[in-house]
Amino acid sequence: MEFSMFFILSNTLLLLSSSAFGKTVSPPAPTPTPTPAPAPAPDYVNLTELLTVAGPFHTFLNYLESTKVLDTFQNQANNTEEGITIFVPKDSNFASKKKTLSNLTQEQLKQVILFHALPHFYSLAEFKNLSETSTPTFAGGDYTLNFTDDSGTVLINSGWAKTKVTSAVHATDPVAVYEVDKVLLPEAIFGTDIPPTPAPAPAPAVAPAADSPTEHSADSKASSPSSSQPDGSSAAKTIISHGGSLVLATFGVVMMLL
Repeated sequence: MEFSMFFILSNTLLLLSSSAFGKTVSPPAPTPTPTPAPAPAPDYVNLTELLTVAGPFHTFLNYLESTKVLDTFQNQANNTEEGITIFVPKDSNFASKKKTLSNLTQEQLKQVILFHALPHFYSLAEFKNLSETSTPTFAGGDYTLNFTDDSGTVLINSGWAKTKVTSAVHATDPVAVYEVDKVLLPEAIFGTDIPPTPAPAPAPAVAPAADSPTEHSADSKASSPSSSQPDGSSAAKTIISHGGSLVLATFGVVMMLL
């Protein structure tokens, strides 16, 4: 009986010691790594409000709305990672192209407006990296633009029109809006027969001042042959007359000597 109690007590102590040992050698629980906070979303840019306030870009905005291109640009500006770059002519630039644009079909007009944007955000400093190649526009296909950086000034060649960026209306990623001083006309629509620059109008001819009567009379007298020198026929007659008298005098002396 004593042996049984001793055996039970020994086993109990052994189990308790094993449990305590297991707790001391177990590794600590790993510390969870904090999840980084997501990057803040860029501010929403309302192109309608921007072009209305920054203008006068009302003509370009009207074309954006009438061709439904505004929806395309707005979606690219706020729902993509690429962003958008838009070139906006002022109202006065459209005034000289009103007849040209009115002759286009609705689809052609839409292509012209799409031609004024790139499907990527570009800061002004990044345009120098585009000078080696043609850059595709939203119009796609052959509707490309060529850029040249001239000491910080961005020059744009559409194949039909040459213009430049005159100011940055908005240039915060993902939306860049730059003002240009001409409407961008694509070569794909208007062809390669670029009209020459008209020559400047000639200066009006200045009529000479009329001579006064006194000066005209004096000039006439000065240029008159009779006032400046004797007439040639009168001089010949005088010589012949003197020669005849000399002959008669000589003949008379000869007759007297005979």
